Amino acid sequence: TPYGTVRAPFVLRCTEGFTASLKGQKRSWLPMNSSMIVTAPLPEATWQRIGWDGAETLGDMAHAYMYAQRTADGRIALGGRGVPYRFGSRTDNDGSTSASTVASLTHLLTAFFPALAGVEITHAWSGVLGVPRDWCATVSLDRTTGLGWAGGYVGSGVATSNLAGRTLRDLVLGDTTELTTLPWVNHRVRPWEPEPFRWLGVHALYAAYREADRREAATHTPTTTPLARLANRIAGRH
Repeated sequence: TPYGTVRAPFVLRCTEGFTASLKGQKRSWLPMNSSMIVTAPLPEATWQRIGWDGAETLGDMAHAYMYAQRTADGRIALGGRGVPYRFGSRTDNDGSTSASTVASLTHLLTAFFPALAGVEITHAWSGVLGVPRDWCATVSLDRTTGLGWAGGYVGSGVATSNLAGRTLRDLVLGDTTELTTLPWVNHRVRPWEPEPFRWLGVHALYAAYREADRREAATHTPTTTPLARLANRIAGRH
């Protein structure tokens, strides 16, 4: 740094969705965009009308899924994909959200709760998830180079990162514990495809998922459509 040099026997890379911005790591974990919108506080009568009485968290279980929760101050916070990926693994550090993404998430909100048509959206933001090629998180340490890393949580990192941190601790200390023998330790995965195949693949994947969602909703089928199963195999999620 401009202020000096720091030396350490181990360096731990825990940069998740921003890993692609590091030199030589552009194809390691794909930075998948995830976006949120938040409504204005809703009056109690509206909560009663839509039948949301408690603090439940909900999701639609679609392939291109959404999730929502009731906030402590009486709003609905809803999240989903919007624009899933930017060409060249680019990330937006300020968390801005496009108008089309806000409109898409608002449409999902009112599709679930028609009574909320016209509700004010007061906040919107975006972030990036770290997605490995096989969608499986990993914790690793190379004692030869001193480099360790953890991540690839695909949006489920609140609890998983705690486990990863404790596992990295044991690996750095050289201890063999029940954590260091878990299957995700030193798990290796192939890199993502180079551009433009990466961008084309991700956008085609989510187009396929959305079409599969439309087909399943229209036919009320209880099983996953062949299109979604094919998309899962291409994505590496099978």
